[in-house]
Amino acid sequence: MHVTVKPGSAKSRLYFWVLLAVVCGGILGYLDPEHAVLLKPVGDGFISLIKMLIGPVVFCTIVLGIAGADDMQKAGRVGVKALLYFEVVSTFALAIGVLIANLLKPGQGFNVDPATLDAQAVSGYVKQASQHSFADFLLHIIPQTFTDAFTGNGDLLQVLLVAILFGYALQQMGSKGQAVHVFIEECAHIFFAMMAVIMKLAPLGAGAAMAFTLGKYGLGALKPLVALMGSFYLSCGLFVLGVLGIIAALTGFNIFKLLCYIKGELLLVLGTSSSESALVPLMQKLETLGCSRSVVGLVVPAGYSFNLDGTNIYLTMAALFVAQALNIELSLTQQLTLLLVAMLTSKGASGVTGAGFITLAATLAVVPTVPVAALSLILGIDRFMSEARALTNLIGNAVATIVISYSEGELDKQKLQAALNGH
Repeated sequence: MHVTVKPGSAKSRLYFWVLLAVVCGGILGYLDPEHAVLLKPVGDGFISLIKMLIGPVVFCTIVLGIAGADDMQKAGRVGVKALLYFEVVSTFALAIGVLIANLLKPGQGFNVDPATLDAQAVSGYVKQASQHSFADFLLHIIPQTFTDAFTGNGDLLQVLLVAILFGYALQQMGSKGQAVHVFIEECAHIFFAMMAVIMKLAPLGAGAAMAFTLGKYGLGALKPLVALMGSFYLSCGLFVLGVLGIIAALTGFNIFKLLCYIKGELLLVLGTSSSESALVPLMQKLETLGCSRSVVGLVVPAGYSFNLDGTNIYLTMAALFVAQALNIELSLTQQLTLLLVAMLTSKGASGVTGAGFITLAATLAVVPTVPVAALSLILGIDRFMSEARALTNLIGNAVATIVISYSEGELDKQKLQAALNGH
């Protein structure tokens, strides 16, 4: 008997199981934290499986996009547009973080005595932050060998550089490189098929990660710092619905429909606290949405290092929260300095574990009146805030890809509207 499966029904079922697993994981973490923390290897293992394929998938996608382009001017133009867009939108994100922190003052009334701060708790992050200058960041983009881009720390910028050079060389070879082009295309199909298999484990990975988070930190860890978390989540919401919502409307689509379209990826990020877990599925969905493969291949990987809107909001808000908690008044000049430095530091630790906290340490270091040891105040809830950071970063990169595709005249508007309307 032949059964016809409706398109997207499998993905809909996966979305349901991920949702159910996240809820069950949260309940387990709350009711039985002792056993819930033991599930950490399951969540870590799932993310490792995802990261294992990110490099090869991004490499193949970018190479095929550039090699199939009519001219290299287009690839360069897309790159420049993307970087300009990232900087403009990131500035809005930073400004929102400063504005909300000044209006709501979440740290006011904390009245922390600097003598009680645990400097040892954040010493590792401070040390890593001091080792990441802008020059180091630029040199870090270049891998020591070709294979280091894939076997090192998984920095997407290294993969991006190697893929661009490879794609350019392949495009210049013309018909002589056809065999290599076909080989990479077939490899891409295999890698995407492997990713589809791994994604079937998403409910297990997301549920285990959520169970560990609540089991380790508990709801009690949120009570003393709920004002900061509330302010941060509010800022992220205002940015997504306000700034990104306006950009989406000007481009011709509805931000709410886009959020509904990528709800599965958002839920996966919520469960794992890692935007990387949804990178490949997001790229596939954006192509289905009507964006060209070449634009998706260039913008999304670059966005994961340069378009960190959620991280930007976190940097300015957390820095001001710490100052307020210590009853330290920062001048307008100091706040603007924080904002400008955050624009650089948010991009200086891509590919580094705990990047959000490391970049915060590097940002706070420019204001000597605020001791970096004060970051120990928010260390306990950083895990909870990382979820909002990752969600905002993912949404920002989805919107950026659609906008750049639209500006290049390579956005299929009929496919866009059909997909967003659920057809």
